[in-house]
Amino acid sequence: MIDISSETLLTMPEAAARIPGRPSLCALWRWRTKGLRGRKLETVLIGGSPYTSVEALQRFAEQRGGIDAPSIRSPKQRERSVAKAERELRSAGI
Repeated sequence: MIDISSETLLTMPEAAARIPGRPSLCALWRWRTKGLRGRKLETVLIGGSPYTSVEALQRFAEQRGGIDAPSIRSPKQRERSVAKAERELRSAGI
């Protein structure tokens, strides 16, 4: 969570300028609303405008999408996982 009294606030365009590759503002909007690989960019609304912070960008970059991150699989991978689980259940007599 962003602490506005101790963190350096950035507008979204300022935040985009600080990130290598200069992602679009649309990308930052998605990161703050939907997230990226199970993690979201922390933001705070002030007067209806979203702000993030230098520290929040650092936390977002350091997150690796660990246990809390959903695993993204293709339909083929999901089918293979289901078939494997069914085989294991049959071999266990369940």
